[in-house]
Amino acid sequence: MSLRSRLSWLVPLLLVGCGTDVPESQFQDTSPPSSHSETLSAEDLSRVSTGDPLQQLLEAEHAAGMPGAFAEVWEGTQVWRGAVGVADVETGRPMRPGFRHRVGSLTKSFVSTAVLQLVGEGRIQLDAPIGASLPDVVPGELGTLVTVRMLLNHTSGLGDYPDAILVTPEDFESVRRRTFTPRELVAYGLALPPTDVPGKRYSYSNTNYILAGLLIERVTGRSLEDVVERRILRPLGLHDTYFPGTRMHVRGAHSKAYVPWADGTLRDFSVYNMSWGWAAGALVSTPRDINRFYQALLGGRLLAPAQLAEMLTPVLTHPKAGYGLGLSYSVLDCGPVWGHTGGLLGHRTFTFHRADGSRRVTLAENLTRYETPGQPHPINQARTRFIVTALCGPSAASSLEE
Repeated sequence: MSLRSRLSWLVPLLLVGCGTDVPESQFQDTSPPSSHSETLSAEDLSRVSTGDPLQQLLEAEHAAGMPGAFAEVWEGTQVWRGAVGVADVETGRPMRPGFRHRVGSLTKSFVSTAVLQLVGEGRIQLDAPIGASLPDVVPGELGTLVTVRMLLNHTSGLGDYPDAILVTPEDFESVRRRTFTPRELVAYGLALPPTDVPGKRYSYSNTNYILAGLLIERVTGRSLEDVVERRILRPLGLHDTYFPGTRMHVRGAHSKAYVPWADGTLRDFSVYNMSWGWAAGALVSTPRDINRFYQALLGGRLLAPAQLAEMLTPVLTHPKAGYGLGLSYSVLDCGPVWGHTGGLLGHRTFTFHRADGSRRVTLAENLTRYETPGQPHPINQARTRFIVTALCGPSAASSLEE
């Protein structure tokens, strides 16, 4: 079987929940503390496997045209961290595995977790209409038809607001310094034609998660940022993860964020006001923090069993893929995986985790919008080999070539 046909069924793995890519409780932290430097500690080094096959596969993605990428892979208690290429094409500054990164729609998993914690506390009802809590935001009949569950699994039928604000290259630049309020973003989404009647089918829309963020704020009386910090980031010790608000610069060491431009150059979008992403895609994080979050989430540390079961009930979008409540779902030859993808202007992130907890991978890249939609690209094929190998083992890469 050709590589192209073997990869075709893996497309849902890499695209379901593919984020904001534009036309993109009380717990004790028992994990090792996060390092804010680019250098691994002695403790880290003792846990890092040699990882030569993974490094070679990551190098192949760089050779295919990705300026820089970095990743963290867990196999049981063994951790591999690697990086390839450059963080800055002008200076040649190398990519490092500990960099911070705009993770886009991975934000949705954090927001959904906070909503489901409030469901477990009886403060939100999954099947209640959103208009019951936000009548001033989603008024009239629509507010009575769209439920909280529909927001979290993208079956609301609401339009996707980036389709209204990020359409042309000129928009990419004009939005760079603009501050949006969440209610403005919702208004853009509601003004777009609906994708279907509420509850009928899956249709990915960032508007859903802006509403989920507003719901959290209405119910708790606190800012979304404060709720996520108190309930998730602080208890898990995720010190490199934060909402940037209107601050345009990523704190700490990070990569540039490149988009191919009409003049043949790579334009950097790493300096950006991410108020347009907010609860749908504004988080900054690291592969290490992301892996620790999903480990805690899927391991039952953040949600009660009933709420975790709700989260892990997907709406199928493909025979081997679907979307739960803030998590994408796919079935590989080695078993089911959960995770999410996130895409912004120049930064893209992939995170996937075996359902049995045996393996997990988070990959970050610094180039987007390089491919022709619907057409195969060497970068995407190399990425798939890396992710499938990380999740299923070295034999998986050779099987893709058969």
